Amino acid sequence: MKNIYRSGKFYVYILECRDGTYYTGYTKDLEKRIAEHNNSKRGAKYLRGKVPVKLAYAKEYRYYKNAVRAEIDIKKRTRMEKEAMIKACRENIDNLIPPDLRSKSKRGDDNQRCES
Repeated sequence: MKNIYRSGKFYVYILECRDGTYYTGYTKDLEKRIAEHNNSKRGAKYLRGKVPVKLAYAKEYRYYKNAVRAEIDIKKRTRMEKEAMIKACRENIDNLIPPDLRSKSKRGDDNQRCES
């Protein structure tokens, strides 16, 4: 069997649902996937009745395999561990990037994005 290497931009994300629960997934196009979750039948079944959702955490990976592994790892975490990840990401972003540049930041292969 031949190994297939998928490279590009892949994202692992955590969404906060209207009811306060978290949903974790991965995608190649983050904005499109969030729009699908909020506005179409292509969104996750888990999220039906829990929309609108908002992005709480996202991390960019260069390789598909790494993104899938990260998603599996996050899904195994407790709610408290996920909240700590989100908080740490927000604090990291707040400390490293000036407020007017936060949404425009791109830093290497493992970019993080946190929304409040």
